[in-house]
Order: sequence, then structure tokens, then C-alpha cells
Amino acid sequence: MDKAAFLDFIIEVVRRIDNEPSFKVLPQRWVVERTFGWMTTWRRLVRDYEQRIDVSETMIHVATGILFLRRVTH
Repeated sequence: MDKAAFLDFIIEVVRRIDNEPSFKVLPQRWVVERTFGWMTTWRRLVRDYEQRIDVSETMIHVATGILFLRRVTH
């Protein structure tokens, strides 16, 4: 939270509606969950194998870059 405040990020917590009787899609949550689902196809991103955070960040960039490249070419 301190890092987010330092970088001027706005964090919005989307709470579940307790009195809602059925399932309801929460705003913007599915985008994050879908992206994490795509990244789990990479074995190195399923678990936290990396010792350094910059290597882990680079692997995320490589994975998303290849995913987007595949979508553009197909």
C-alpha cells in the first residue's frame, strides 16, 4: 500500500454484495483473473521459482508478450 501511495496508484476494493441472492459479476475483477489464468500456462509463473523480483517481472513480460503476439498472428 505504501508503494502504491508513493506511485499515486488508486486502489479500489470491490466488495461482494451480501444481500444479492444469486451470482453477480463484479466490475473489473474478471479481467485480472483472466490474465492470471493465461499466465498459468507458463510453468515458471505457476509457482514463485525466481529468487529475484526483476527476473520474475521479466518472465511476466515475456509471457504476456508471447500471448499477445500469438493473438495478433492468428
